[in-house]
Amino acid sequence: MIDPVQVLWSPAGATMPALGSRPLVDVHDGDTPNFRMPIRMLSVDTPEVTAETPEGAAQVDQNFGQLAEWIRQGVAPITPGLAEFVLPKLETGKAGSLQFEQGTAAKEFNEKNINDRLARPGKPPRNLFIRMADSPFDPNHRLLAYIAPNYSPKELATLSREERATFNLDLITKGWSPTFIIYPSIPGELDLPIMLAAAEKAVADKLGIWEKSTTLLAYEYRALEDLFSVTRRKVEGDKKLRPSDLFSWRERYCVDMRTRVLHGPEDWFRVDPVYRLWLWPRDVSEAVGRLNLTPSPRLVGAN
Repeated sequence: MIDPVQVLWSPAGATMPALGSRPLVDVHDGDTPNFRMPIRMLSVDTPEVTAETPEGAAQVDQNFGQLAEWIRQGVAPITPGLAEFVLPKLETGKAGSLQFEQGTAAKEFNEKNINDRLARPGKPPRNLFIRMADSPFDPNHRLLAYIAPNYSPKELATLSREERATFNLDLITKGWSPTFIIYPSIPGELDLPIMLAAAEKAVADKLGIWEKSTTLLAYEYRALEDLFSVTRRKVEGDKKLRPSDLFSWRERYCVDMRTRVLHGPEDWFRVDPVYRLWLWPRDVSEAVGRLNLTPSPRLVGAN
């Protein structure tokens, strides 16, 4: 029988996401398994390819057309301001197809860009440099990180911050992602201005997703998919639909980084996309104090 111990630890666990048919782990030696896992790149949000096929995207086109009708009829649980903002994008009849096309292009760019920047002629590819968030995993247990080529100290001494950019920043620079900064994982004081300047230029030059004014940003697209689902349940008279479910499609609060004004979950459209800082509801109280935020008049119910 062992002696009683006084040092106890009960860490939380996480389930690693599957990677299709690819194995998650192989074993190099007895105490060094190699894991494969998805990385959710921080501060970026490329268009979705969840439709999987052009046919699936066409079905989203139809769903969004129906959602537009429900909004016009006053059936969908959405505020008038946000409704006015999204309707022109929904009523193109191609919102789903455009999202899928842009998502496919963003994937192709990211794959080529990573391979090109890691390649070294006549030498093995560079290793990856990874900088993780303070909270390393997202709700889907993907690793949250910035990733970049791993340069030697000698190389770093000759490169500007822009030249040694992360792959995250490359997506923003080429217009395949808006800035998507979620508190508390805010880029450092030297990196944030570079990211914002890259986003401003991509918007001004109409690169990638910014080419078309009817683009739904990926987080807008996901929110409207959820709004369609909950509205359909309402229209079909789903007896299990609770009042709180009508607003479950709204996930985050939004801060204007220029003014520090905090906006409600349906008012993100009032903030320039480049300067949106996102807050989960659980983080709002802390962020208001730490970042000295001011609630918008609409949020506090003022006229």
